[in-house]
Amino acid sequence: MLKREAWLLGIRGVLAVLFGIVAVIWPGLTVLALALIFGIFAIVTGVEQLVHAFRPAPGPSNVVTGFADGTSPRLARGMAGVVGIVLGVMVLVWPGLTAVVLAILVGVWAVVTGLSDLWLATRQHGGWSLALIGALAIVAGLFIMIRPAAGALAIAWAIGIYAIVSGILLLVAAYQLTHQGTGRGHMAAAH
Repeated sequence: MLKREAWLLGIRGVLAVLFGIVAVIWPGLTVLALALIFGIFAIVTGVEQLVHAFRPAPGPSNVVTGFADGTSPRLARGMAGVVGIVLGVMVLVWPGLTAVVLAILVGVWAVVTGLSDLWLATRQHGGWSLALIGALAIVAGLFIMIRPAAGALAIAWAIGIYAIVSGILLLVAAYQLTHQGTGRGHMAAAH
């Protein structure tokens, strides 16, 4: 279970960094290309959120999940997952959306995902990297929603920088999960 969670976070982190690099290096890409890349990224992130929503609840047999109070963020993760998948599919089906509409959708997605990450971070031991990811997502999402007409170049850079930083933090979180598992000795060997 722990390896699978770390693996999913790692994939999400790598995709975020790659997406961010493309958005920063080539901000002049057409909105269509950026929309298609974002659509795939949103779907992958949504699937990862849904996997977290439907994983087994923590309990005596599943203490490696790290929840401080024994609760599970199923609703928050499920909502963030559905929003990500729906948004990703919408962008892939209608890639010709204007930059302003795409920016608003990206902003909403970032805020919803950020709130979910913040909520999850309050339930985990050592969830500082996830809390930072959530806060960053909310700030980036609000900025993008408040100023969607700032221009495709500025939006591409804002999205790219957010994706790179959050991707790095996701990789840190994946490493922490892996490291946490190795520190538990017999429990890590069981997975």
